[in-house]
Amino acid sequence: MSAGVVVHTFWSSAAPAMTYQLYAEEWHLTHTVTTGIFAIYPIVVVTILILFGDISDHIGRRTTMLLGLGASLIGAFLFAVAPNVLWLFAGRAVMGVGVGLTAGPSTAAMVEFSAEGQAKRAASITAAAQAFGFVAALLLGGALTQYAPWPTHLSFWVLFALIALLFAATWFLPRHVGGQASSRWRPKVPSLPPGLRPAFTLASIAVTTAYTHGVLILSLGGQVARDLVGSPNAFVNGAALSLFAITSGVLGIVARDLRPRPAMMLGAIASAVGMGLLALSVAWHGLWIFLAATAMSGVGYSLLFLGGLTLINGAVATERRGGVLSAVYLFAYLSLGIVAVVLGAIATQRGLGLAVDLGAGIITLLSLVTIGLIAMLGMSVNTPAIPSTADTARRLTDRPEE
Repeated sequence: MSAGVVVHTFWSSAAPAMTYQLYAEEWHLTHTVTTGIFAIYPIVVVTILILFGDISDHIGRRTTMLLGLGASLIGAFLFAVAPNVLWLFAGRAVMGVGVGLTAGPSTAAMVEFSAEGQAKRAASITAAAQAFGFVAALLLGGALTQYAPWPTHLSFWVLFALIALLFAATWFLPRHVGGQASSRWRPKVPSLPPGLRPAFTLASIAVTTAYTHGVLILSLGGQVARDLVGSPNAFVNGAALSLFAITSGVLGIVARDLRPRPAMMLGAIASAVGMGLLALSVAWHGLWIFLAATAMSGVGYSLLFLGGLTLINGAVATERRGGVLSAVYLFAYLSLGIVAVVLGAIATQRGLGLAVDLGAGIITLLSLVTIGLIAMLGMSVNTPAIPSTADTARRLTDRPEE
């Protein structure tokens, strides 16, 4: 069920991807406004992570996920009934609250609720769950947008129903905290345990590089496919963008035994290649090059995320995992929001093509920084074993939530 909550975070993120162009046409919106609708989401996520990043270490994974799912449910409803663009901003902001509350706890719960001896697979399962959320949002959203009635509303009613089911199922998860938080919770910036800085730095830049792909794939991807590549069919465009998620999901399973450093190195290389192909597809208006770009970017995303998450999961103790994972996501979503706002303004003022080229350049630069950090930190990144499920179970028995 924790995997289902992970699915919801990415389904919620990708849900409007195929409708941004429809909103722009119906309400005469600029690229600045459409990317602003996208950007308000990671900005709110960052705010929630700063204030509430480690709350699940105190009140429990289940309780925190229920609060987050409740917020996401409200956000999906606002999108489903939105009569104007202000409702979209409100819905996106509330979705940001939901994802900010669930991103860290659901990832931590993937480790702590795993069967004995299977905790090390948590990063792989998380990556696959994210990919499923992407694929479902893009394929279903594209199909409903192109062929079903109410193209700007129906897909969000589907998302609303999914989140409602997840909320009901999450209610029956075990009632406990993630570890033994040593003090009463209060809002604060997530902090790092001593000695974790090298692993955290490398994991954060890898996950940040992976997440920044979302600007070009989710915020601008549908408009790029339609306006620059020349594909007018929303379902075809959704299928093209879903290659990003499909390849990332497959790699998340196939590469689960790959060690963190080579995974991140290969992911950074694949990401840079994918961005080069994306720029080429825009210059040549080539759908097949665009397909190759999204697929290669999915490979890069998956390996960067998988490597970074495996590294940090193995380096942090159970009782600090929720807060540290939230700190990792904080940097990733902050980058997502800033880049989205900047590229939206550039697309409005100077054209969508230039915005895509600059976005590809930013992601390539982040990929090179990741490679440089891997080379600089080398073996100084310490990755102790993940605490066993048996040890976790003993801690949870000693300190129940209720």
